[in-house]
Formats: sequence, structure tokens, C-alpha cells
Amino acid sequence: MPLRPSTFANFQRPLYLWNLIIRDSTNNGFFTETLKVYSFMHHSRVHGNTFTYPLLLKSCANLLSIPHGTMLHGHLLRLGFQADTFVQTALVDLYSKCSIIESARKVFDEMPQRTVVSWNAVISAYCHESLMDKAMSLLKEMLVVGFEPSSSTFVSILSGYSSDLNSFEFLWQGMSIHCFVVKLGLVCFEVSLDNSLMGMYVQFGQMDEAKKIFEILDEKSIVSWTTIMGGYVKVGSIVEAFKLFKQMQHQNIGTDFVVFMNLISGCIQTGELLLASSVHSLVLQCGCDEEDSIENLLITMYANCGNLTSARRIFDAIIRKSVLSWTSIIASYARSGHPEEALDLFRRMVRTEIKPNGATLATILSACADLGSLSIGQEIEQYVFENGFELDQQAQTSLIHMYSKCGVINKSREVFERVKNKDLTLWTSMINSYAIHGLGNEAISLFENMTTSERIRPDAIVYTSLLFACSHSGLIEDGLKYFKSMQTDFGITPTIEHYTCLVDLLSRVGQLDLALDAVKAMPPEVQAKALGPLLSACRIHGNVELGELAAAKLLDVSPRSSASYVLMANLYNSIGKWNEANTMRNAIADKGMVKECGWSQVQFVKYVM
Repeated sequence: MPLRPSTFANFQRPLYLWNLIIRDSTNNGFFTETLKVYSFMHHSRVHGNTFTYPLLLKSCANLLSIPHGTMLHGHLLRLGFQADTFVQTALVDLYSKCSIIESARKVFDEMPQRTVVSWNAVISAYCHESLMDKAMSLLKEMLVVGFEPSSSTFVSILSGYSSDLNSFEFLWQGMSIHCFVVKLGLVCFEVSLDNSLMGMYVQFGQMDEAKKIFEILDEKSIVSWTTIMGGYVKVGSIVEAFKLFKQMQHQNIGTDFVVFMNLISGCIQTGELLLASSVHSLVLQCGCDEEDSIENLLITMYANCGNLTSARRIFDAIIRKSVLSWTSIIASYARSGHPEEALDLFRRMVRTEIKPNGATLATILSACADLGSLSIGQEIEQYVFENGFELDQQAQTSLIHMYSKCGVINKSREVFERVKNKDLTLWTSMINSYAIHGLGNEAISLFENMTTSERIRPDAIVYTSLLFACSHSGLIEDGLKYFKSMQTDFGITPTIEHYTCLVDLLSRVGQLDLALDAVKAMPPEVQAKALGPLLSACRIHGNVELGELAAAKLLDVSPRSSASYVLMANLYNSIGKWNEANTMRNAIADKGMVKECGWSQVQFVKYVM
């Protein structure tokens, strides 16, 4: 048991006893107690030594207490500890962990002598803030002056690379670090370093490289297993993730809730109910079912598998429902095509002591958008302002989307204009709103303002909205320009959504041959989505020959889709080939397919919060 400061508060004692109390309280995690001890010690006019102050600074770092830390720094300056390597290193570590990098670097630069730990503290601070250029510059300086990096140095750097999703340039730098680590002989001897290397490759979806590291590990920790499993789930290789789980079971490796979070996330992607039920059984057997994060994922898992009954049963069984629990079940109903039930659950939630957060409001506004219910959306907006969410960008982004879906584009712009410090998601939402309303020039103007005036770097999602806007407004030259600049200026690889917009753009203006060439350039597994717009365009422009070619290709890559036959039947109808049209429609019944009916809805519901 640690010694309590109150036990000795009224007695004079020598420094070694103070140090004993400080050591015990710090080592046992009683960091506030440690600072209280120092307060008694300071008032007793007893000064610490090189043993005392690193422990005190460690306590401040763990508490993220800058006021106490700066006070101690002042004491150290007065007592003349500027040349003490251990004390100064503890100061660097304090400022680094509190993200005051300028102070950490100033103390570091003024140190007469440094250790590897000193260098690591500053490098770690830079990496934590994703200032990788400065971290790498300091690493090079460290090597020049003759210090050999430790595994902790590389763990910090690799964690910095792993957190940056925007630049594959960092992947190449991370691979260079990997080579350096191999040269130093640290691979396979430091599990934490090996896990960091795997984490870096996983972050960039380089699962072959991550698997190579995993397979050569002599000693695999539970973190090693969860890292590689999570990586496979992230890239959609769910089968590989479950194979690894079976290996864990055969090797009698203990599981934790992170393992099950990976497995449940895999089930969410696959949507296979039998697999989901099996994973749920394992969760129950291991007693992890009462973890908040697990419960919420289970709700989402069953909803994605089409079993809202089980999702609701899990939610109802939660005794102490959190805002995440409510948000999960509301989102489950909203995303499963039951917006009315989602709204009903939201009404129940606001009547409890649990208050919604930005994610909850974003979800319920999405349900309003799906219903096309402007009146309910306006009531939600009133709730947003009455409860202090007017600065929440997630809620404001969803308001823009809701007003757009309800056909009130001027309200979308009004919401957009009143938000300060707009993030990329907010800009994307407004650009997409213009796109779905066919206001291509407005979407382009907003995009140019975002990238030029505000200097916000676009991503693949905003380019999808921009190309969609160009397509629906017939802005072919602009669409082609942005499709090219997306790749050349920002290094964004086109996805199926981009290709589909490109094909739709070319098809709408009658450039059908170019559109077909664009389809042929796509991977076969994604061609079906792009062929639909092309086939529709062939009907509009009366190009039967190309339409038949596109239809044959579409039926080849997507033989069980009734939409393919309907599109071809419409093409034949448009030019008076009634027999051929009937053949296409009869093929739907002959092959046991069902044509999906179009539908619309008008809601007459008075919603009361």
C-alpha cells in the first residue's frame, strides 16, 4: 500500500522519506496524491533532488496538468536543475504529452546533454501531432550527432504515419523506416515495434506486407492478432479475418473484446445472419456482451443482417442505455428503411435523461430526409438550436442534406453560410445538394472557392458530387477537366462512382462511343453499374446497335438483374420493336426474376417532440 501524505502532514522528515512517499504514490498511480505530497514538502522548506522531480513531472504528465508542470518548471529554474539530464528529459516528456511542442522543443534545445529518451520524447510529440516532416528531421539530426534510435523511436514514428490517411507519400516513408529497422536488427525482437510496422501497413491497406511481418513473429501478442485481423476486416477480406480467429482458437490464445469487435465488424460487412449469430454466441460465452462498444456493434450487426428484431432485443436488454446505444438503434431503423420507427425512438430518447449528441441528430435528420418530411426536419432544427448544437458540424451537415432532399435548396445554403470554420464534409454536403438539384455551375463555383480561397484539400467523395453535378447539368468539358485533375493534381484514384459519373456525363451529351470505351477500361466486377446509364442513353439517342452491345455486356456481368432486361425492353419500345421488347420482358419471368416496382410517398404526420 502506498504511504498517504496525510499520515505525515504534521511532522518534519528528511528528504529520503519524502522521496519514498512520492515514489510509492506515483508508482501506484496516485498522481494527485504525489502533487499533494510535494505541496507539504515545499511548505516544509525541503527541496527535492534528481530523484524527486522526475517523479513529480511524471505525475503532471499523466494528469496532463500544465499549471502544476509550469509551477514545477519555475521551481527547477530557481534551484538550478537546468543541467540535470534526467530532470530536463522529464520536462520534455511533460510538455510533449501535454501537446505543448514549442515548450518541449525549447527545453530540449537548451539541454547541455541529451539521452535517447530525450530525443524520443520530442520525436513522439511531433508524431502525435502528425508533424512528420519535423519528426523525420529530428531523427536525421539524432543520427548525425551519433545517437542510435531505439525501438521506441520507431514506434512513435510509425504511429504518426499510421494516423495519416491522406498521403501515400507517407507510406513510402514508412517503408523506408521499415528498411532501416531491419538494418538495425530490431525486427522480430521487439513485439511493440513489429506491431507498429503491421499497423502502418494495415492503415494503408497493404495487407500482404502486414501478413509477412505477422508470419515471421516468433512471439505474437494479442495486439499482433487483433492488428492483422482488423486489417483484413478493413479491406473487406472477412474470410481471412475469420481464418485468423480459428488459428487463435487452435493455439489457445486468449481473446478480448477487440477481437470480437473485429469479428462483429466483419459480420456487419457481410450481412450474413448465420455467421452473425455464431459470433454473438461466442461473445456471450466469453462474457464480453456487456461492453458498451460490443453491445452497440451487435445492434448494428443484426440490423445490417436484416434482423431488426434481434437488434431491438439487444437494445431493450441494455439496462443503462447510453447515447451510443440509442444512436445505434435509431440508425439501425433509419438505414433499414424504417424512418418512422427511428423518429419514434428519437422521441422516446429525448424524454429520458439521456440527451442526443451530434451523431444522433445527424441520424434522425437523415431519417427526415428519407421521409421527405420538411415539417419534422424543421422541428429537429429547432431542437438543434435550443440544445446548443448550432456549432456541431455533423448536425449542421445533416441539416443541409435534409433540406436539400426536401427540395428547399435555399435553406441548405442558409445553413451552410452560417457555419464558421467549415470542414470538408460540410462543403461536400452543400456541393452535393447543388448537384442533386441540377445546379452544376453553383456546385463548381463552391468547389473552386473551397480549394482556392479556403485551401481545403478535396477527397474522392467531394469529387463524386462534383462529377455528378457536371453530369446532371450537361457540363461535359468541366466534368472531363475535373475527372483528370482529380488524378493529376491530388492523386485520387477513380472509383466506380467516378467512372459511373463519367459514363453518365458522356452518355447524356451523346458521346456514346467514348462512354463505352470508359466502361471497357473499368474492372469487370464494377462495369454493371456504369452500363446502366449507357444503356439508358442509347434509348434516348436511338442507338440500337450500341445499346444491344451494352446490353449483352451488362447481361454477361450481371445476369440476375431484372433492371438489365427492363432497360433493353425500353430501348426496343422506343424504336417500335415490340416483339423484341416482349422477349426481354418475358425473360424476366422465365428466369424467375421479379421487376422492382417504382414507388413514391407523401407523408401526413404531425410530429410532436
